[in-house]
Amino acid sequence: MATGSCFQVKEHIELTEIEKKIFDRLLNTLRHFNLQTQLRVAGGWVRDKLLGKECYDIDIALDNMLGSEFVDKVQEYLSSTGEVAQGLTVIPSNPEQSKHLETARMRLFGLWIDFVNLRCEDYSENSRIPTMKFGTAEEDAYRRDLTINSLFYNINTNLVEDFTKRGIEDLKFGSIVTPLPPKATFLDDPLRVLRAIRFGARFDFTLDEELKKAAACDDVKTALAAKISRERIGTEIDLIISGNQPVKAIDHICDLTLFWVVFDLPPKIEPAVSEECYRLSAAYLDATWKIIQLIGSSSFDGEQRRLCLYSALFLPLCSATYKDQKAKKIPAVNYIFRDSLKRKASDAETVINIHKSLEKFLSLIPSLLLNEDNQLTEVDWGKEFVDVPVTSKLRVLTGLLLKEIKHFWRVALLISTLLYPTDIDCTQDIIDKNFQLDKRKDLFVSVESAIVKLGLNKVWDLKPLVNGKDIMNVLQLKVGGPLVREWQQKVVMWQLAHSSGTAEECLDWMRETHSKRLKME
Repeated sequence: MATGSCFQVKEHIELTEIEKKIFDRLLNTLRHFNLQTQLRVAGGWVRDKLLGKECYDIDIALDNMLGSEFVDKVQEYLSSTGEVAQGLTVIPSNPEQSKHLETARMRLFGLWIDFVNLRCEDYSENSRIPTMKFGTAEEDAYRRDLTINSLFYNINTNLVEDFTKRGIEDLKFGSIVTPLPPKATFLDDPLRVLRAIRFGARFDFTLDEELKKAAACDDVKTALAAKISRERIGTEIDLIISGNQPVKAIDHICDLTLFWVVFDLPPKIEPAVSEECYRLSAAYLDATWKIIQLIGSSSFDGEQRRLCLYSALFLPLCSATYKDQKAKKIPAVNYIFRDSLKRKASDAETVINIHKSLEKFLSLIPSLLLNEDNQLTEVDWGKEFVDVPVTSKLRVLTGLLLKEIKHFWRVALLISTLLYPTDIDCTQDIIDKNFQLDKRKDLFVSVESAIVKLGLNKVWDLKPLVNGKDIMNVLQLKVGGPLVREWQQKVVMWQLAHSSGTAEECLDWMRETHSKRLKME
């Protein structure tokens, strides 16, 4: 028996009015066709309802027919009463994508309901794709990943069914346990390791000791790398990072020595990454998560928070590269997103851009804190600033940086606070979790306030005062080209330096500057 914290678990499931209507329609279908089918809501919905949480993900398991067959019956019954079934669809089985059973879906009272048959399964040695067949409710319960996910709510009897005899107990004591021996469970489907970690973190439950031993063993790690598609691993990691306890989950991944299995690195990475680098990654994530809480979650939307956490997690790898088949240097972070996790390209691009912006942000922070241009340190911005007044240089440089990273500038600022000041190596402090959170939070707030006072929030939406045609007229060009693009950049800098300047003033400056250049040539 588990001996951890005690969690409040309801004795009975209380249905919402919509759930009552949905289940009534399904039971009426049974009566209408005189069916002997047992209808059971499975898994997460039962768990969440017993914990007093709402859940809108209703999966119904049938004991004697396929989901598609029952959905046809429901549709026929609803038609006989004058109701119209919505959104009927059948999702065929696709073992290659880990979809082992046909699933029928229909929409009732605004909620999508999935219907599948109860099943048991056998796994081959080198695949996570099982052989599926009809099973009993008990067999179905024992084939599930965790005891807390193996509970059923029997719609026919209005009772919770705990066929493993410990699902409710593990809910009460906050235990993450597999219904069958953990090593066999994980070898059958190694993705269950990450699911166990995710649910443990999400509910603040304790991972069973035998489960942890199994998850960390070489056989399971090898199976996770060999049998599970990278898309599936990436989906689990994204759910973890987007969840309510990402730090706890990543700590589990580190403690179970799964970090480099999950976040697989490219071959011949330069500079070489130390084996213990994952500890620094986890520490940066921890610090970032805590600073977000201190700042207030309203400063970041869900997407910004998610990519902020990824940026922190991969911060120790920000300068690491590898060479592709054409010998081109590619950031290692790109490989992790695109190959190890199979995430979308835009995630990789955003995190890499955030990492690239850090040096510039760090060079600006002293000046932004003092609002003095003479504090600016030398960084290669890749642009000429000969026409920018000294008194406006801070606003111009900060504006150009924000235009590069747009909505993610606060993310870049937060990550920069972990590295500031640059003349002190804080790596060991971060690993030791000596985060100095209040100091970093105050730094973030001060710099953020300075940027807002400069009128640069949403500067990327700034519309040019003059267009390409205007520039061509001033330069007396008949066709566009690199020179026009160069002047478009100069116009942006002029606007940043002259926040209340007009189009005519900008054109006058262009004519004067162009005339001087012609005379010098």
